Amino acid sequence: MKFVIKLLITTILVVVIAKFLPGIEVISYKSALIVAVVLAILDAILKPILIFLTIPATIITLGLFLLVINAVIILVGDYFVDGFKVSGFWSAFFFSIILSSFQSILNGIFIEKE
Repeated sequence: MKFVIKLLITTILVVVIAKFLPGIEVISYKSALIVAVVLAILDAILKPILIFLTIPATIITLGLFLLVINAVIILVGDYFVDGFKVSGFWSAFFFSIILSSFQSILNGIFIEKE
């Protein structure tokens, strides 16, 4: 049930952020749901690999390179989902920061702690 709530939160955030952030376009709610699923899969599979491969850069930048990795994940999601368009790296960068921030807040509110 937690996974479904997280997907719904991410779907709603993708739609809302795309309305306000230039350079991000979501065609439909269905596309936003697919984006949420694809981002969850990429976060589970690709992100740990990228983090492992970029450990030196992450250490040197005191963890700030993880923001770049998040932007890359968004750009890869753009590649896989037809109804989701990101105009460039900086749009993906700001989208990932806003999405991560609001996900943390809303997941803390709506998901029960065990």
